[in-house]
Parts: sequence; C-alpha cells; structure tokens
Amino acid sequence: MADGAGEQRRSARPGVSDRGTNQTGVRLYNERLVLSLIRLHRELPKADIARLTGLSPQTISIITNQLSGDGLLLKGEPRRGRIGQPSVPYSLNPEGALAFGLKIGRRSVDLYLIDFTGHIRKALHKTYRYPTLSEIRHFTANGIQAVLSELKPELAARIAGLGIGAPYEMWTWHEEIGAPPEELDLWRTVDIRSEIAALCPWPVYFANDITAACAAELMFGIGGDFIDYLYLFIGSFIGGGLVLNGHLFPGRTQNAGALGSMPAPADSQAKASRSRQLMNVASIYVLERKLVAEGRDATILWQSPDDWGEDLGPALDEWINEVATSIAFSIVAAIAVVDVETVIIDGAFPVEVRHRIIEHTRGALARVNQQGLSEFKLVEGSIGNAARAMGGAALPLLANFTQDREVLFKEPI
Repeated sequence: MADGAGEQRRSARPGVSDRGTNQTGVRLYNERLVLSLIRLHRELPKADIARLTGLSPQTISIITNQLSGDGLLLKGEPRRGRIGQPSVPYSLNPEGALAFGLKIGRRSVDLYLIDFTGHIRKALHKTYRYPTLSEIRHFTANGIQAVLSELKPELAARIAGLGIGAPYEMWTWHEEIGAPPEELDLWRTVDIRSEIAALCPWPVYFANDITAACAAELMFGIGGDFIDYLYLFIGSFIGGGLVLNGHLFPGRTQNAGALGSMPAPADSQAKASRSRQLMNVASIYVLERKLVAEGRDATILWQSPDDWGEDLGPALDEWINEVATSIAFSIVAAIAVVDVETVIIDGAFPVEVRHRIIEHTRGALARVNQQGLSEFKLVEGSIGNAARAMGGAALPLLANFTQDREVLFKEPI
C-alpha cells in the first residue's frame, strides 16, 4: 500500500471535491480496488464485490454509495435470482472521468480523448517526415482547443489529465527514418512533459509509447483476461511491454520489454561485423523501404494505419515472413527469462495483416527449439493502431482510479 501522503496527492478527482486530509490511504486503496474489479468484470453487484474483496457488506455499501455519488459508478436495474433479494449491478460510468492521450511517433502524432470505459470520444491524427518539438506543440495546443470547443463544460470538468506515449530516446535511429541527425538530436534536451504541461491545466503523465500501449490493452482490451503477459507492438519500430501479476511493469527506466533492441537472427547478406537488432527487421519502416525500392508510394502506411488499401504484393508477403521468423526467436528468449503465460502481438496495421503475422509467427515458433520452457499462448491484441494514444490517455486513469501504482513513474507535472 502506498504511503498516505502520496495517496493524498493523487486523491483529487475530476469534478469531485477533495474529501480532505481525513481521507485515509486505506479508504483510497479500497475504492480503487472496487473500481478495478468492476472494470475487470464489466459489472458487479455488492455481494460479489464483498466476496471478491473480502470486505464487509457494510463497507462495500459505503464505498459504492460514495463512488456513485462521485459520478464514477452507475447503478443498474435490480435483477431477481432464484432466491433472496434482487441484486443490483454496478458498472463504470463512461462520463465519470475523461483523459487526453498524446502519442508522439517517429512518423505521426495522435491526440485522443477517451472516457472512463475507454471509448474514444475524439481522435486527431497528423503525419510528418520526422517529429519536431514545434510541430508537436502546435498540434497539441490546437487539438486540445478544438476538442474542448465541442465538449460540454460538465464533461470538461471531469478530465483527469493528459498522458504522453513517446518512443524511448527519440533522437536515435535517424538513418532508419531518413531524418536529419541534427534535427532529431534536439530532442536530447527536451523535457516533453514540461513542454506539454505548459499547454494545458491538467496533470501530465509520461510513459514509453509501447508501455502505454500495453497499459491500454490491460485496461481496455484483452489484457485483463491474463495474469501476466509479454506485449509486442509493431509500429514504425517494434517495441514491447510487460504485465506481471496483473500489473503493468515499466522497469527501472520505464523501458521494460524493449524487445526492439534484442539481437535478431543473422542475415546471410549482412556483414558479420555488425549484428542486427529486432527493430531492423520487424518494424514498419522496413516495409516502407521495401515498397520504396519497388518505386511505390509508401505514405499509406502512416496516413491510414487501419486500412492500407491496395494489395501491397510481394513486399508485404516478404516482410511478414521476416517479422514472424525474427520475433519467434525473441519471444522464446523472453519467455526463458520472464516465464509469462501469454504473448500478445498488436501493431499499427490493418486487422488482416495482424491475422497473418500471428499465423506466420505460430508457424515460426513451431520451428524454434523450446525445450525446457513452459507452454504459453500467442494471441492477437484487440486495439490496434489506437493502442499508443489510448495508452497515453490510460495513464491519468491508472494514476487516479486503479491499484496499478507502477504507472506513477514520477509525480505528474
């Protein structure tokens, strides 16, 4: 359990008055526990909440009444069972809290507004050759203003914060995306949290973009169905995240699950003196290069991640085979270390491409020696391209309304 002072700093809720210093850490812990259980089960009556938490029925009544009064829970219609009194299910109120998510990528930027249940209320998207601070600031400021202009004041008052998902070391790998090194090098001295905090009145949180995507899968996708899992997301570069015992695990430097930096199987055409990393094989920028080499326009990859339109032909087929072969080795290596029960693969591509990658990866895994390792499941992610921006928006919700304190890498700005 977190210390009382830390909990009190994080107790403020959008649209809800602070209940003061008499609010104990135990009460906050129990409230977050109840909210987390209802999120996991979609809806629960008081009797089930008491059974799952081990708290007394009286305590659960006090908590659910308080959360309902705060606008965070909705009380459903009574349901009559075979015996006893009718049960009344409680569910999360979609308008109980909202949050902004800002995904800063190497090829595009997204700003989302999501509600308490993960529904996307507004999504803005912009592509570029490479990211610059001025462009990010301009897009964010204008985007926030545009979203707020369409939002009812009572909903705007329930915005819990803004979360940023951005790549680790934005200034690296300039050759891979064809960016001027001096332009990307400017990111070395940028404190992006402070820059964005200057543009809005809410607390600002930050996480690695793929850690954020992993958080989105945990909160709003299929991640809640598993105790632990390794998460792979294929974007401009491939990356990963990790959930252990049902909680997001960001690691010492917020970079846990950095699978893109793992060694990739040797390429017979590569120079023996230079080993490849997984990101040099299993990233979308590699597909972009293949298409450009064929004289084709590759901008569709970034402009419309959910629909790549025309058949991309042999270049896509070749890329999928390379992705599957390389990540199969990385998955087995990771399983040998963390021993998780599930591996989830998602990415910034159409659903049919994700299907093919999963299918080919299963085939590649069957050819990798896994002697001595426990069996694990390989499953598709459920969110897709939106995962990183949704994950950014999940950060304020995780910080304020769940038990998952691991996301609180630092106090918000």
